Amino acid sequence: MEKLLDAVAAVACLVSPEKVEAIASRIRKTDALEAASALSGVVGTPIASGVISELIKAWQSVPVSSDELASMLLAARHALARVTSEQSTELVWTGPTTPFVSARRTEQALLQVINAAQRTLFITSFVAYDVSSIVKALNEASARGVLISMLLELSLAHGGSISFDAIGKMKLLVPSARLYAWRDKAEEFSDGRVHAKVAVADGNTCFITSANLTGFAMERNMEVGVLISGGHIPRLLNEHLGSLVDTGIISGV
Repeated sequence: MEKLLDAVAAVACLVSPEKVEAIASRIRKTDALEAASALSGVVGTPIASGVISELIKAWQSVPVSSDELASMLLAARHALARVTSEQSTELVWTGPTTPFVSARRTEQALLQVINAAQRTLFITSFVAYDVSSIVKALNEASARGVLISMLLELSLAHGGSISFDAIGKMKLLVPSARLYAWRDKAEEFSDGRVHAKVAVADGNTCFITSANLTGFAMERNMEVGVLISGGHIPRLLNEHLGSLVDTGIISGV
């Protein structure tokens, strides 16, 4: 049965919704032994033909009726459409590009998250320099009532690992932001640093990236990330960051 379920999922993912409906309709009128001829020509690409062949082969190995298989296909198509409509994921890239892959730039993605925030915004970064476009967007978010929280690495003078006081600088640049640090570390994290680089708005949109809040990361470095809108990942990330504050793992400065 697992092979049939995998084959059904492959058809739902690789074949258009309209073709899935056509395949389901034909399946209802045939059986496993006659499926090859019944489904001949229903799809036009080699990849789609391949997944149909795998579906037929898997069907012939299990006692599943035509109506059951057709319903499985339609249910898989509906589930995929639902998930796709609720969550979108985009590749984000800064650095050398090629004509073969399209991707958002790091600064664009981060600004999108900041500008999308209506209630809360949580950003983490190892270091943060003065990136004027980001600072401007953060202050605009604050002006429209967004509660901004930021977790940054402490300076060497304050028990951290970077040479300058990024937290103190951010206090001046975005006075309304709540600044947090990871100070009281459990023994297994005694030498740990804040290397996470994320931004999450309202638990609805998040950006997970290799980029720090620096001009080089926004414009010159080779950086990669994903921008996720909707679904459970932004919500879980938002809840996790909030829990780090609530449990005192990170504390205000």
